[in-house]
Amino acid sequence: GYAMKAVLCKAFGPPESLVLEDVPSPEPGAGEVLVDVHACGLNFPDVLMIQGKYQSQPPFPFAPGGEIAGTVAALGEGVEGYAVGDRVFAGIGFGGFAEQVVVKARALKPVPDTMTLQQASGISTTYGTSYYALKQRADLKPGETLLVLGAAGGVGLAAVELGKAMGARVIAAASTAEKLEVAKKAGADELIDYSDGELKEKVKALTDGKGADVIYDPVGGELFDQCMRCVNWYGRVLVIGFAAGDIPKVPINLILLKSCQVVGVFYGAWSARCPDEAADNFREILALQQQGRIDPLVGAEYPLAEYAEALRCLMERRAIGQVVVNVR
Repeated sequence: GYAMKAVLCKAFGPPESLVLEDVPSPEPGAGEVLVDVHACGLNFPDVLMIQGKYQSQPPFPFAPGGEIAGTVAALGEGVEGYAVGDRVFAGIGFGGFAEQVVVKARALKPVPDTMTLQQASGISTTYGTSYYALKQRADLKPGETLLVLGAAGGVGLAAVELGKAMGARVIAAASTAEKLEVAKKAGADELIDYSDGELKEKVKALTDGKGADVIYDPVGGELFDQCMRCVNWYGRVLVIGFAAGDIPKVPINLILLKSCQVVGVFYGAWSARCPDEAADNFREILALQQQGRIDPLVGAEYPLAEYAEALRCLMERRAIGQVVVNVR
């Protein structure tokens, strides 16, 4: 194929060590679709992957960027249900920082008319992770109290919206007033600024001393220990990730004292093992969007050439809503 632009990771390092180059366009094989990438949604795994800190690492050289939205450029052999020009999106794991990418047809989803390509490029990981966490892993029930940490970031904001849609009372927790304002607009019932280190006390004050029924924690670090101290009897603490950098130790005595659960959430692995259930989840997420009950927020957009700044936005935990790289 012709040459296309791609941002490549050739060795582990900071965002600035990536390189923007011309590379050959890929060709779609049987059952595959060539997609013209318009937008690439960024998530914390992208930051970890370029540093060699993610659970699964592609071989060098690779383009980071785990999810994309764009238009169909060409169909491989045997592909039905799509035509050239169709608006599509997909979670792809890596490869999104490129003008074109080959995707298995079964991994693609059509972009609803109610959604921009920028919005669609950022929902596979955020809403996919948060819905799996709240539905399959926490079994969140209407009327329960959900505490969301990092409530203005990509996955956190999705958890606030989905928690509300599922009938929970949502307490949004974040580190700045600006971030809390975003969570409030997304429907949060209560707001907690945990920059003063008083998360546990503030959660107890809002729950008559009982604590939260479900806690969504994409931050980790020392906040996790406070979560374990403000979870309700029979509560569920969802381990989403470690944006703070430090992987916390679990105070296992507190699991006994609260009769609570600490629940792992590895969305990528689950969606690979249970593709039909994952597809059902996404149908429900898209239905919520079409009903106006969720509204994915694109908080920052960068052109492809500013890939390093886009990744820095996530690394420095400045991200509000979805960070998107506009590839073309």
